[in-house]
Amino acid sequence: MNTPATTPTTHTAPHTPAAPASLRKLYFTRFAFAAVWAALLFATADSTLSPLSATLLIVYPLFDVACAVVDVRSARAGEGPVRGLYANIALSTLTAIGLAVAAASGIPAVLRVWGAWAVTAGLVQLVVGALRRRIGGQWAMIASGAISTLAGASFFAMAGQDGAGLGSLAGYAFLGGVFFLVSALRIKWPAVRA
Repeated sequence: MNTPATTPTTHTAPHTPAAPASLRKLYFTRFAFAAVWAALLFATADSTLSPLSATLLIVYPLFDVACAVVDVRSARAGEGPVRGLYANIALSTLTAIGLAVAAASGIPAVLRVWGAWAVTAGLVQLVVGALRRRIGGQWAMIASGAISTLAGASFFAMAGQDGAGLGSLAGYAFLGGVFFLVSALRIKWPAVRA
């Protein structure tokens, strides 16, 4: 008796694009970093720049570079908005260098460099969020980008005032971190296909 040939059953692994999952993880990491960084800067912020606060200021955009590099890898896998992420890497790298130079001149110079970064990076974040809106949670990134742009302009204004301090940068970073947290919680899990 001939038995019909059986085709081995192959179960394909569930199709789960890595991009939304890695983006979610990255956004949680960015929130945690921003919260800790803001607390440290707030604790060390006063009317003068200390070596610790100057170091914290330079570390923040360098962390942003590292996050953008991780994001580029995910975006490539999911064909995301890579150009905007490369722009972010360039802006954050230049900002770290600019802050290192500005720290020698004092808080007003730091606020001007940070303000320029907040404006330009905010615009990039707004565009990248708009391009990613299909994965969910990006309204928070769009809002954060718009607020960052406005905050950057206010840092410029603060730089010209007497008694300008760094406390506002701590608040700015923490609020940005909260937007990353909201976005992480709202990113849609990819549909699973059997």
